[in-house]
Amino acid sequence: MTIRLYDTSARQIRDFVPLTAGCVSIYLCGATVQAAPHIGHIRSGLNFDIMRRWFEYRGYDVTFIRNVTDIDDKIIAKSAEQGRPWWAIGYENERAFNAGYDALGCLPVTYEPRATGHIPEMIEMMRGLIERGHAYAADGNVYFDVRSFPGYLELSNQDLDDLRQPSGEGETGKRDQRDFAMWKATKPGEPSWETPWGRGRPGWHLECSAMAHKYLGTAFDIHGGGIDLIFPHHENEIAQAKAYGDDFAKYWVHNGWVTMSGEKMSKSLGNSVLVGEMVKQWRPIVLRYYLGTPHYRSMIEYSEEALREAESAFARIEGFVQRVTEKAGETVEPATEVPPAFAEAMDDDLGVPQALAIVHTTVRQGNSALAADDKEAAVARLAEVRAMLGVLGLDPLDEHWAGESDRGDDLHGVVDTLVRLVLDQRQSARERKDWPAADAIRDQLNQSGLVIEDSPAGPRWTLGPRQ
Repeated sequence: MTIRLYDTSARQIRDFVPLTAGCVSIYLCGATVQAAPHIGHIRSGLNFDIMRRWFEYRGYDVTFIRNVTDIDDKIIAKSAEQGRPWWAIGYENERAFNAGYDALGCLPVTYEPRATGHIPEMIEMMRGLIERGHAYAADGNVYFDVRSFPGYLELSNQDLDDLRQPSGEGETGKRDQRDFAMWKATKPGEPSWETPWGRGRPGWHLECSAMAHKYLGTAFDIHGGGIDLIFPHHENEIAQAKAYGDDFAKYWVHNGWVTMSGEKMSKSLGNSVLVGEMVKQWRPIVLRYYLGTPHYRSMIEYSEEALREAESAFARIEGFVQRVTEKAGETVEPATEVPPAFAEAMDDDLGVPQALAIVHTTVRQGNSALAADDKEAAVARLAEVRAMLGVLGLDPLDEHWAGESDRGDDLHGVVDTLVRLVLDQRQSARERKDWPAADAIRDQLNQSGLVIEDSPAGPRWTLGPRQ
């Protein structure tokens, strides 16, 4: 019953022990909303959605915070480039992110605070850090003094003497170039807020320390994000929060990237991987399967071939669900418990690939029961499969996906229409007893990766492996 997670700060898998029995508090670094999301962005939210679902299955009460960075250098640059207000760009892309999370079946978070809504909390934190000797004001900027905090760089395991701290334009007055900006002095044409040290805007790192403190208190269980955030973002969050007096996060959990040609996916790669475009080409539940079933710490190399493999694998699961549902003549409710082997895999650092293997094994057992006309066994296997898929957010009978498989949703709907036309030709051949023509049509469909199954309700097609 003990959940274990890989803790980046400890560099090992640790037993999860909550700060408050029966409760889990999670802070996830969310979107910087300078552009619409690609599938690499959504992967992080999806991975932590699965984590949240598993904690809830294990009986925990989960508080899940995912922030929105709605002001930073990139958003301001986009504003100047496009001649549009910074807040309009941020809000437009925040909606695109939420649409992507929703399309892929992520549950709503508990709270989703914006950086610009928490300027008072940031001012209060800076004031406390200056009073404690960990920060200083210079030229309207406020910097964190990294040498004042002995634990700095323990998360990323770097040497301070070798550190090259990223810095932005206008960061003048630093005592040490390794110090980082918590507040940036105003520049002409940029948004700004009043502070005791002059007008300006937040630095990237300060917002998360301040918002985690507000919504989760001085200590919380899990801080999450992509591996690219370990330094400088998470390292600087820790320094600010702990120097302020917070215990901050007990566990640090980081997900891997979606890569293209071995490189981290980025917005510069174009629209082909934007979530809004991808859901027009692929069913959202297939995208969730593709992004959510590899281990969260692994890299996913993007390719259409890998997506087709995910589509075929999920089709085998979905086909089983449909066949048993038809056989039973009613909806089979999920089992109250998942199989022990599935639970063991999920408890072990959210081992989704191992858990998914149990799903496919159970599907094969259920198909064998169907072949043997053992309705009771087939229904029992479906109940187990639905319970497991529910944890992964992949149950095709869940109301979120209602009608999604045949919703005429662009490519899938077009393919369904075309396949039905071909199947009608095959049926006409069967009715006139032209068996060679009927068999030839079926063989050609099989070679294209479509599996045709004759049922009492008529022929059904599903995706299978290409021949």
